Amino acid sequence: MYVLRIEHGVPDFAAWKAAFDADPIGRKQSGVSRYRVLRAVDDPNHVMIDLEFPSEEAADRAHVALTELWGRVTVMRDPHARLVELVESKEF
Repeated sequence: MYVLRIEHGVPDFAAWKAAFDADPIGRKQSGVSRYRVLRAVDDPNHVMIDLEFPSEEAADRAHVALTELWGRVTVMRDPHARLVELVESKEF
């Protein structure tokens, strides 16, 4: 499994969340199998999003779509994304 980990600041979390919930890139159609939204405890205006994909190619395509989207929106600041591969996971 591949995870596109995105981090960025938001000037207004509620406005950002509404934009995220509108799903402008069509997460399901883009191949996202699961996502998680996280907020920093010490800075609730810093968010992290994990988008999970079954293939590296799907993750790369979504990253391109997101990069294009980021150039047109103002609900976030300084987005960074990194593609990682899940090596191990265990739940207790």
